[in-house]
Amino acid sequence: MNRYFAGFLVALAALLQLSCKHKAPTGVAAEVNGHAITTVELDRIYQTQYPEPIEESNEDQVMAQRLDLLGRLITTEIMWQQAEKLGTTATDADIDTEVNKSRAPYTKDEFDKKLAERHMTMDDLRAQLRRDLTVNKLINREITSHIIITDADVAGFFNANKGVFNSAEPTIHMALILVTPNPDANVRNLKNNKAQNASEAKAKIQDIMRRLQQGDDFNMLAQSYSEDPTAPNGGDMGFVPASGLEKLSPDVRNKIDAILPGSISGIIQMPDGYRIVKVFEREPAGQRELTDPRVRQNIRNTLMNRKEQMLNAAYYEVAHNAAKVVNYLAQQVVDNAGKGK
Repeated sequence: MNRYFAGFLVALAALLQLSCKHKAPTGVAAEVNGHAITTVELDRIYQTQYPEPIEESNEDQVMAQRLDLLGRLITTEIMWQQAEKLGTTATDADIDTEVNKSRAPYTKDEFDKKLAERHMTMDDLRAQLRRDLTVNKLINREITSHIIITDADVAGFFNANKGVFNSAEPTIHMALILVTPNPDANVRNLKNNKAQNASEAKAKIQDIMRRLQQGDDFNMLAQSYSEDPTAPNGGDMGFVPASGLEKLSPDVRNKIDAILPGSISGIIQMPDGYRIVKVFEREPAGQRELTDPRVRQNIRNTLMNRKEQMLNAAYYEVAHNAAKVVNYLAQQVVDNAGKGK
């Protein structure tokens, strides 16, 4: 046999073997270190995350949502496997505590109705809590528990930013998530996700609001999806002076004034797009000193959040790099691009 032809056959066999290796198994959306995330599981969780069709949604938007959700499930599975190795998975007692917290504001019938509206059973809720609590325990063990903010760190921040704590007028410490139908090429978020028109902007802000109501972290959603320059900082706008709100319409000012510290607004529609605002605290006019416990705690929280966000992002990236992930759904979308499917 011609040696060149023989070499061709060997290469062809290797190529076929590689192709078979990555061919999607039936009913599997992705694999993480050999663990299958099935399309049935993806569909079921999608129903709980998006219980009602988003207005004016289309197939591309639905697929984008599914891909985003699958990406989150892949990350959660990577974290889950790491937690299992370290013995930090959530216990039944942990889940019982969170279920009781969720039930507390409602009667049994009201709570059951809330679950039904999200197409969830109690088993679904417990499974979701188990995943979320396990990831939280892992991050606390691997990241949060190792972060140390010293008094010198706090004093250094204060001395370098003393003017920030001196206000000639009342201020509001607030954060923002912005979605606009007119994307700014200079603004970046972690997902590089931007609405391209009015329909996509409305669907996107509704999705973000839904996830906030389900307990997702405001800072992480802002980093991932906000279309404002503050996105890398979790939407944090710092202390905004009262005069900075004067250019807003009375209706918008009233909505912001009504937000209690620690709470978020509803969806605020403005001419340039949609906003969701979180208020951390409100401060009267005057110079704050380092001896003020609120100043020290505010600085400590700021430094803690910065370091935690940076370390979390690095930890997730390292974990992803170490994992063997095959996203069959994403590959299917790429393969079907331009084929009218």
